[in-house]
Amino acid sequence: MPIYNAKLLEINSAEVLRYAGLHKVREFDKKILNEACEEALLLIKIKGIWEIYNYDYENQTILSELPFKIEGKSIGNHLKNCDKVICIAVTIGEDITNEVSAQFEKGNYFFSVLLDAAATSAVEQAADAMEKYIEQQMSRDGYNMKWRFSPGYGDWSLNQQPDLFRLSNAAEIGINLSETMMMIPRKSVTAVIGLIKKDKQGKKHKAVSDCQSCDKTDCSARRI
Repeated sequence: MPIYNAKLLEINSAEVLRYAGLHKVREFDKKILNEACEEALLLIKIKGIWEIYNYDYENQTILSELPFKIEGKSIGNHLKNCDKVICIAVTIGEDITNEVSAQFEKGNYFFSVLLDAAATSAVEQAADAMEKYIEQQMSRDGYNMKWRFSPGYGDWSLNQQPDLFRLSNAAEIGINLSETMMMIPRKSVTAVIGLIKKDKQGKKHKAVSDCQSCDKTDCSARRI
């Protein structure tokens, strides 16, 4: 179970605004946005982990020691023709979410919103970076990677989150799951990544926005 703990050098401010629901606001004081991003960089503690499994795409089953049948048409289509899958988990820790709560309690509501959005952007950037790191290794092994797909995307139910936790070894990096399927720390990501042999696919899988897998078209943070 490889561990990933690289650092972020910056946080994408445009993504912060999108997660805060402010990406369409034309006039905006960038100073407080920059302060939120800088504070986030000081507070995040990135940890990631992953495990590779053989995959039976016809039966949508991850062939782990205790086989896991994935339920959902969207995830099934996404992993079609995959020989293997990678189960991943990434977190940026609890310090930043604790600070978000502390800022809110102090009455710094706007800064709290921006800091929370910066945390969301940070964990997504961390997952992206880990994905690229894994992709280099998989390419050397003769595989192309599909983009990560998480419970909650499309029709893949959050009720299958416990199995993904088990397969990704999320507990090893301090991520827990509540009875309501909420991740603790809250700013964490779990996902499945499909692997296809290059000689089967012929060319690299075309990356698309993860928003395209979600049917919530009225989401304020949706990418165009």
